[in-house]
Amino acid sequence: MTSNGTTTDDGLLARIRCPADLRGLGPAELDALAAEIRAELVATVRRTGGHLGPSLGVVELTLALHRVFDSPADPVLWDTGHQAYVHKLLTGRRESFASLRSAGGLSGYPNRAESAHDWVENSHASTSLAYADGLSRALQLRGQSEATVVAVVGDGALTGGMCWEGLNNLGAGPPRAVVVVLNDNGRSYSPTVGGLPTHLADLPAGPSLFELLGLAYLGPVDGHDVEAVEEALRKARALRSPVVVHVRTTKGRGFEPAETDPHDRLHAVSPPRTGPARPSWTSHAGDELVRIGERRADVVALTAAMLEPTGLAPFAAAFHDRVVDVGIAEQHAVTSAAGLALGGLHPVVAVYATFLNRAFDQVLLDVGLHRLPVTLVLDRAGVTGSDGPSHNGMWDLSVLGIVPGMRVAAPRDATRLRELLREAVDDDRGPTAVRFPKGSPCADLPAVGRIGGADVLVDGGRAGVLLLALGPLAAAAVEAAERLRGSGIAATVVDPRWVLPVERALAAHAAGHRLVVTVEDNGLAGGFGDAMGRALQEAGGAVELLTLGLPQEYLEGGEREQLLAEHGLDAAGITAAVLARLRPQRPVRALR
Repeated sequence: MTSNGTTTDDGLLARIRCPADLRGLGPAELDALAAEIRAELVATVRRTGGHLGPSLGVVELTLALHRVFDSPADPVLWDTGHQAYVHKLLTGRRESFASLRSAGGLSGYPNRAESAHDWVENSHASTSLAYADGLSRALQLRGQSEATVVAVVGDGALTGGMCWEGLNNLGAGPPRAVVVVLNDNGRSYSPTVGGLPTHLADLPAGPSLFELLGLAYLGPVDGHDVEAVEEALRKARALRSPVVVHVRTTKGRGFEPAETDPHDRLHAVSPPRTGPARPSWTSHAGDELVRIGERRADVVALTAAMLEPTGLAPFAAAFHDRVVDVGIAEQHAVTSAAGLALGGLHPVVAVYATFLNRAFDQVLLDVGLHRLPVTLVLDRAGVTGSDGPSHNGMWDLSVLGIVPGMRVAAPRDATRLRELLREAVDDDRGPTAVRFPKGSPCADLPAVGRIGGADVLVDGGRAGVLLLALGPLAAAAVEAAERLRGSGIAATVVDPRWVLPVERALAAHAAGHRLVVTVEDNGLAGGFGDAMGRALQEAGGAVELLTLGLPQEYLEGGEREQLLAEHGLDAAGITAAVLARLRPQRPVRALR
């Protein structure tokens, strides 16, 4: 090993080009290889950022899986994919592992474009058993019954309803070679909640719930004993029918800071940062929720296994009986919130914007249909960057915009986040949402005027260009207005604050401008720009509308600012788009 702990080209790991290379190793070599893998994980992930604790916990399990099963002929599905770093190292990607989560580098999750060993990305939890059910049926119908489908499910993922739907169908369906490896470490992000941990702790005494559902059960097995895990997996493979192999592991295994971390065993770590740390959007939201909770005893917070990541830990410390962690079950969280609202409380559901997609039906018909006062706090809205296409929160405006009665706010800075969160919770007429991005807010941008509930940030007069910029993109719009002024073009910048539905006062004001430009970090289809277009039609008048937003495609990984710039959502891009629209005969190259 090198002085910084990473493996060298002389180590065992450098000799593993594919899973078949593992099968000739003896017990001592496997132990040495496991140590090399952990050193590689710690050194690389602490530099790139990523999911460290889960990967450290599955080293021996992954070695055993790839020694017993023949990937990719035997599909191995990871649920969730943040357990798959070791899998990447053992399937020919060790030399590029240093590029983890960087633009053009390895994805932080399994990725079909990277390797034939990656069958699905699976970065949202609890889906692997449905994949396994369908994939195993397909292989059987195509006459490929010799293959075994393996689903590695974290016990945290098993708190999600889709897993139980999958188990129900696997147990009742035709016999197929499906091995469900239950990676039981007592945690998803934080400790696994509900009745499941107690049930798993009591096994193997008596019939397991899995057996009652029609699946065979083997275990529990020490997940850090390669030989024991291999023995259990071979027995499971020989059954040629759905079977659960219960493996107990330790999250963060082999790295003391992870093993002793009280919150989530270093579930996810960030790369080193330069300069002084600034409070994040998440921390500002969490702090303000505590203040709201002090003022309103009817406010209850819900989270889907993400108490710390969504900033609810301070609220839980202050009001422990007013916080509910439902596990990785966003659908349940939203409808449970509807029940709380029916009971006279005001629930606040804190989730990442990307995970709200999983609960759309519940937002639409359980909350929206009943006009219930439920507030959604959407962290990581817009471009998140290094987590890749599945985690960009670029769909929420499109989704929420079709919910009747839903109001959505997008704060531009920390002060507006706090005031909009208060306004959202104090609105008991129906559902509300507050969206904000990953990272830290910029310095406060003061308003110079008001149009209805919207803030005027730059007043360029009524006849010129109107830039309507959502949330933190307001800073880029203000800079773009300065650049346009240098080109002799007057531009007004307005932050709508409440972006959906579009306020009539804002639409009426916009109708008096030469060009209206909407700027949003949401997909263009069904976003704020589309809503503004409809509002302008209703307001009357001939207004030219230019909508700037994210393309309706899955964005690959990269830093947030880099991706915004690539898609014209920085000051230079906004300036260039306006100049190109106003002066189409003169191609303009904006200086960055």
